[in-house]
Amino acid sequence: MTNYGTIPTSSSPGGTNIEFISRAKTQIKAGLATRRPWKEMARSFDLPSGLINTTQRIKININYFLMNYAIIMLIILLLSLLYHPISLMVFFALMAVWLFLYFLRDEPLVIFHRLIDDRTVLIGLSIITFVLLLFTGAVGNIFLAVLFGAVVVAVHAALRRTDDLSLDEEAAETAGLMTTSTSS
Repeated sequence: MTNYGTIPTSSSPGGTNIEFISRAKTQIKAGLATRRPWKEMARSFDLPSGLINTTQRIKININYFLMNYAIIMLIILLLSLLYHPISLMVFFALMAVWLFLYFLRDEPLVIFHRLIDDRTVLIGLSIITFVLLLFTGAVGNIFLAVLFGAVVVAVHAALRRTDDLSLDEEAAETAGLMTTSTSS
């Protein structure tokens, strides 16, 4: 029996690396698909009219640009650790964990038969990253980087107008920005 012209479903042991790289590329593209365009983050700024408007903008923008803000925070943390090699090695190991559990995941995370949402994964990984990096002796740098990153995110989220964002209804409801009303 000849199999000319057919594509094999399983490859040789040398081909597994190619499959892994191909799968990783696909996952990177899918994982970064939730990231909003950077140009979209850089337009439509003005001062909010009051405290209520400011908090509403922050909630909407954080929900809308969550992946972008996570990337910004990680870059700021990386830059703060450039002069601490042990912390930097721990950071790169943690980045691998971030990649597989947050950025490159194509299926929902299930632990002990419970579905874990992206926001919980983000908060958990942030806490784990912060705690493990604290043990490396770069407490001052980490604290300042997290504080600076939080200020950058909060200022951007407060100043970025939200009237041109296309937030889907499900995301708005989970952020507490919409209420479902029943009319009789």
